[in-house]
Amino acid sequence: MTAPVSGVKALPRTMTNCSNDPAHEVEREQFSSRIGFIIAAAGCAVGVGNIWSFPIQTAENGGAAFTLVYLCFSFILAYPTLVAELNIGRYRQSNNISAMASLSKLPALRLLGAGTAVAGLLTMTLIYSFYSIVGGWFIGFSIAPVASLAGMTGVSQWLSGFTTSSSIVVTLLFMTLTTLIVTEGVKDGIERWCNRLMPSLFVLLAVLIAFALTRPGGMEGLRVYLLPDFSRILDHKLLISALGQSFFSMSLGTGCMMVYGSYLSRKANLPKTALQVTLVDSSVAFLAGMLIIPCMYAATHQGVEIFNAQGHLYSADKLVFNVLPTLFDQLGMVGQLVAAAFFLLLTIAALTSSISMMEPVIAAMVERLSLVRQRACWLLSLVSAAISSVIIVHIDTLLGLAVTFATQYMQPLLCLMIAIYGSWVIRQDRLLSELSQGYPELESSLFWKIWPWYTRLVCPGLILLLLIQNL
Repeated sequence: MTAPVSGVKALPRTMTNCSNDPAHEVEREQFSSRIGFIIAAAGCAVGVGNIWSFPIQTAENGGAAFTLVYLCFSFILAYPTLVAELNIGRYRQSNNISAMASLSKLPALRLLGAGTAVAGLLTMTLIYSFYSIVGGWFIGFSIAPVASLAGMTGVSQWLSGFTTSSSIVVTLLFMTLTTLIVTEGVKDGIERWCNRLMPSLFVLLAVLIAFALTRPGGMEGLRVYLLPDFSRILDHKLLISALGQSFFSMSLGTGCMMVYGSYLSRKANLPKTALQVTLVDSSVAFLAGMLIIPCMYAATHQGVEIFNAQGHLYSADKLVFNVLPTLFDQLGMVGQLVAAAFFLLLTIAALTSSISMMEPVIAAMVERLSLVRQRACWLLSLVSAAISSVIIVHIDTLLGLAVTFATQYMQPLLCLMIAIYGSWVIRQDRLLSELSQGYPELESSLFWKIWPWYTRLVCPGLILLLLIQNL
């Protein structure tokens, strides 16, 4: 079904049979190298979930206790699911709907698989819609300090004012940037821009962490972040938040990693590649906490109130925007430059993820509806822009509701289905054969002795238990 990969420098193409009919074979792009895939997949995983959502969840759920549970879930639940999702994508070499439907010959399982994929694409569209709002705010707050330094105070206040008009404009700007990248395809668009943006993200993150830890109150925030209160670890709100965060930050369940897997060379060692993506993603989330939490406590030393009397964050969705500029303002003109660098960091992180969010939906539209890629990209952006506009108009109620519905309910449910399809529905001999490509010694490895039964029994059981507990 798939032609052998001839090299890693050129961009090979494979023949994909999405419908089990040779007449429907189409050319399919691949990443030009394993490193290119890892960077792109890490860019898919690393984003707003790590730098915007993770620190907020950490602050609301016991600091280090949440961090510890999140890291545990990332490796004991998200990593096995990531292997399953990448494996399904590479095994079937097609869009998510065709891939999930083709894993079984039983009509009921084929229908359920296709339905799971469609639900994932709809969830991804919703996530991309609210994600673009936050990404747009990042753009506005990265331009606002520059406008202020240039004497354009009115423009600066408008960009950072969270008004309906400014939010819609910056959201559309963010979507336009994302769409222009995705229209270029896998190698020329996603891979090339992730290769450029990801190193910049790490450099800016390291510089800003050093800045945060030198501010008064910064080290106090670091202690809160690193020293857990073990009495909170079994709190059901903390557990479900950490579960949703681990899947959200790694873009699991909605098809991003599955369609990325379909572009991955069969020479790649899937378990190792998935582990590298998990390590990069969890590391960035951890580093983001080292930046945001100390900055929050440094801001309290400047008289900024973060928590209310009940211990909840004030305006959690806008915390980063409300608290950190106050801290940066203490540095005068230098603070304006630091603020611009910080929100540029968040813009880069958001872009590396948003370009991957469009890809599974675009792949389905191109392969199943025979749409031209550019037309599919702009059509999806138009639909998402309409959804984003509705959310913006009712921002106080709909944004939090959309985030909770997508990340704490739909993504865990979708990951549960992927774990089941990736370990139960695929026959064990085919599973072993697929994973052995790029990992010839797999059958005798510790990974193969643990992963199949673990993904079959433990992962679905734990996810289901946590979801039931949250109802």
